[in-house]
Amino acid sequence: MQPNPQVYNTTTEVVSYPGNGGTADGFLARPNDGQPHPGVIVVQEAWGVEPHIKDLAQQIATEGYVVLAPDLYHGKVVTEPDDARKEAMALNMDKAVTEILQAIAYLRSRDDVEPKAVAMTGFCLGGLLTWKTAEAASNQLACIAPFYGVGGRYNPSAEDVAKITVPLMAVYGADDQGIPKSAIENIENLLQAQGKNYRVLVYPNAGHAFMNPDHGKGNADAAADAFAELISFFKQYVG
Repeated sequence: MQPNPQVYNTTTEVVSYPGNGGTADGFLARPNDGQPHPGVIVVQEAWGVEPHIKDLAQQIATEGYVVLAPDLYHGKVVTEPDDARKEAMALNMDKAVTEILQAIAYLRSRDDVEPKAVAMTGFCLGGLLTWKTAEAASNQLACIAPFYGVGGRYNPSAEDVAKITVPLMAVYGADDQGIPKSAIENIENLLQAQGKNYRVLVYPNAGHAFMNPDHGKGNADAAADAFAELISFFKQYVG
């Protein structure tokens, strides 16, 4: 599979939709050709819906997707590592999953999203939440692609993995100090033992959050290759 050779011009906006006991907000990026496209949820890192997440959403949209990044911090963006850790630790995981499910429902309800199956990706904190959302509601998703989402706050059990019934692509940096090799091997063994449809990509010379040029242990070559793999994965499973 190769990324779509057509590059779409895009429109971005902040949208509101039912959620969080009232309304919730998210950053939306979409092709501006007036045609329906598949939907993708992008889940933020611990920094919030910062410029990097908006840029990723827009990059994915140029490939022919309607992309929504739900704002789980409700307008707050942090820039200091200590603040990011505090916000991530304070986030209620169950409530965040509920908000993501509300974002999926909104995306599926849009006239410009077709088919109604939605792909999902997330990074660091968002990678963890991608796993947890698929555990809670795989039937709402077409596929998931969590980036560096295990080994810190999340080490899944066989029972957790059994709940995930959609194709999965998990992405890591080999030099990520927060996710030991043993954690990656554990999740791959669980996926293999249960016959899941999965891929695990581990990039050499790439550290944690290598996709994020501002806050990660960047590797431009790894980031470019991982993005191409992400788009190919979406093309295969959501169109």
